[in-house]
Amino acid sequence: MTEKSEHIWDDDALHEECGVFGIFDHADAGALSVLGLHSLQHRGQEAAGIVSHDQGQFIAERHMGLVGDAFGRNSQAARNLRGRFAIGHNRYSTAGGSRAANIQPMFADLAGGGLAIAHNGNLTNAHTLRTELVAQGAIFHSTSDTETIIHLTARSTKPRIVEKLIDALHQVQGAYSLVALTSKKLIGVRDPNGVRPLVMGQLDGAYIFASETCALDIIGAEYVRDVKPGEMIVVDKDGVHTHFPFKAQQSRFCIFEYIYFARPDSTLEGRNVYEARKNIGAVLAQESPADADMVIPVPDSGVPAALGFANESKIPFELGIIRNHYVGRTFIEPSDSIRHLGVRLKHNPNRAKLKGKRVILVDDSIVRGTTSKKIVAMVRDAGASEVHFRVSSPPTTHSCFYGVDTPNTDELLAHKMDVEQMRRFIGADSLAFISMNGLYRAMEKPERNAKAPDFCDACFTGDYPISLTDLSGGTKQLSFLADVA
Repeated sequence: MTEKSEHIWDDDALHEECGVFGIFDHADAGALSVLGLHSLQHRGQEAAGIVSHDQGQFIAERHMGLVGDAFGRNSQAARNLRGRFAIGHNRYSTAGGSRAANIQPMFADLAGGGLAIAHNGNLTNAHTLRTELVAQGAIFHSTSDTETIIHLTARSTKPRIVEKLIDALHQVQGAYSLVALTSKKLIGVRDPNGVRPLVMGQLDGAYIFASETCALDIIGAEYVRDVKPGEMIVVDKDGVHTHFPFKAQQSRFCIFEYIYFARPDSTLEGRNVYEARKNIGAVLAQESPADADMVIPVPDSGVPAALGFANESKIPFELGIIRNHYVGRTFIEPSDSIRHLGVRLKHNPNRAKLKGKRVILVDDSIVRGTTSKKIVAMVRDAGASEVHFRVSSPPTTHSCFYGVDTPNTDELLAHKMDVEQMRRFIGADSLAFISMNGLYRAMEKPERNAKAPDFCDACFTGDYPISLTDLSGGTKQLSFLADVA
């Protein structure tokens, strides 16, 4: 098992695992997949891959780095992607287990033909299934739980590939939105609880699946609808075929998509992400006001919530922190002598605005608290007379096992400290989080129903809607986070 690596400018945040894209029957399928992945770059920055199909042949291009690094202008990889069908995948910035073998989409030749799969999410029984499959003679080439789905599909005795995939998915637990490609079909599936997002669009008669609507916008495609929880949509030359092969479950879409993960210009489950974040900021201002001269976002994810907070509180919104967007993850080695400069590589205070001012800082979350502590100190050093910290999510007290890279629970600041202890730790004059019921109200829902919540909010409540089989069985959770020992 590899040890975690540290990145001085980005080691105190939550990371989405990946974004997926698929298109069926378009002359520019490969190029459009590249553009779709560009718009989903925020969902994963470590690697990108695309598999296309042309005249009976699957063509795979999988590369480490950003989409532009692998498929940029004059890229041979992009030129190789011939055919009218393609699926693509962005892999998130892993903290360990960085291997080319884990890059998706993954492909295998099965008895019924070739199958490529790209997956967003995490299977909570992947390690258990993997152990069983290996005991039966299966040979794994990656540490990705996506490969488990491929092995289960390959071993199914069902006659057709779609039936084999359904058979495989009946055996897995967890959160997943996936796209799959055969020689004749494009398939989009969401898990029965609909934890991770997947939308369907259309362009020039071609059907598209993507993690977010922003991937449709970039190519000029029309949004059709969200894929429903537990729904499998199969697209082939005869049209669109909808299946509901799984037992119906309570929908539990990940609420953190609205708080942080999704791009603000996306619309998911009928809600515009930007407006949702502004609503959250407004409710936060109602619940936890502060007497101050200005409201400042921690860029970039804190901007919409800070706007909502400022509008509701009638306190001016200012850009008191400027973000450097050109800091790459390998820009500088994290040696001890410069580690303390990490936050300043990414954020710099606008001193002219901050000097002598009472400031409300708005951020989306506090994870380990180390970045929040440095930002508060930076704003104070720039001359702010008071710093009040407001957070547009409830305290993050539990790890996520459904496709988000979170620290172990005992590393989460809110798990081991109350709000006052956290305030002292980050050095703020005051600290407040939006309440759970306030978050639900901001999402235009009634207060949280403990028996049937509208969202997956396990990272705040510990209420995990899907069984954690690997964890409860004492085995290591299998994901992109680390190689299997």
